[in-house]
Amino acid sequence: MSNENDFWRDKRVFVTGCTGILGSWLTRAIVDRGADVVGLVYDENPRSELARSGYLGRITVAHGSVTDFALMERLLHEFEIEVVFHLAAQALVTVANRDPLSTLETNVRGTWNVLEAVRRSGKVGRLVIASSDKAYGDQEALPYTEEAPLMGRHPYDVSKSCADLIALSYGHTYGLPVAITRCGNIFGGGDLHWDRIVPGTIRSALRGERPIVRSDGSFRRDYIYVKDVVSGYLLLAEKMDNPSIRGQAYNFGHDRPLTVLEIVREILDACGRTDLEPVILNEAKYEIRDQYLDSSKARKLLGWKPAYTLREALAETVEWYRTM
Repeated sequence: MSNENDFWRDKRVFVTGCTGILGSWLTRAIVDRGADVVGLVYDENPRSELARSGYLGRITVAHGSVTDFALMERLLHEFEIEVVFHLAAQALVTVANRDPLSTLETNVRGTWNVLEAVRRSGKVGRLVIASSDKAYGDQEALPYTEEAPLMGRHPYDVSKSCADLIALSYGHTYGLPVAITRCGNIFGGGDLHWDRIVPGTIRSALRGERPIVRSDGSFRRDYIYVKDVVSGYLLLAEKMDNPSIRGQAYNFGHDRPLTVLEIVREILDACGRTDLEPVILNEAKYEIRDQYLDSSKARKLLGWKPAYTLREALAETVEWYRTM
């Protein structure tokens, strides 16, 4: 995590998507540091990490959607927000393929609503927007650096490319204090989207069932523990007084790409169920085969690096699901 200091004490912080996997752990971290947090909740889930940990009761909860511009503007003004973390999104590739309109509405309109509300507020001094490695699309040159073009082709990827570019345009055109994060596949306790490979495999293993792999198992991804991502977000927000930090995008990944079968076997080992053989469906559609990041910019400019090994992160993650 970032250095323990007084930076966050009494800071008025707005977190969209505060009950998601990243939102839950990030909100916990800034509450622990003394921030006064307003969290936007669209659908309440009592099993979210923020609810289970009791931290949902320690913040001001606003119910609604980022697609409601009037609500975004009201919250920023009435609570005199100083820092915004915009995490709210429709985050599933399979859902985006089935229902592209709702994904584009939430991910693109929602982002420009937050940006415009921040522009009009005049009080927000730091805005961190969650993009994704998917914003890069499918490219031959790997790993992706922040200089790579944003080339999404399928609905989810396009929604992230668009939101990312709009955020950068607000930074460059209006001098908005914005920074963008592009993370690898985030995992950790609190991810309740069971069709994702990490929570889905853990649930299957704990039930003694063979895990399901939708692809052929050879797709390569960068997997990054949620607590390491939180430390990156904190460092980024804390350093945004520096003009050279603002208006840019930052990759956060472990820089150790794994195939789907490799991560599945690591998870089964962490669960003590190496006897289970995955079921390979080989039916994934509209997904990029190989996608992983170069995080050297964040390491150099922010002083960030992952604190957890994959084995340590998976051990903590598995324990979270054992006790849920």
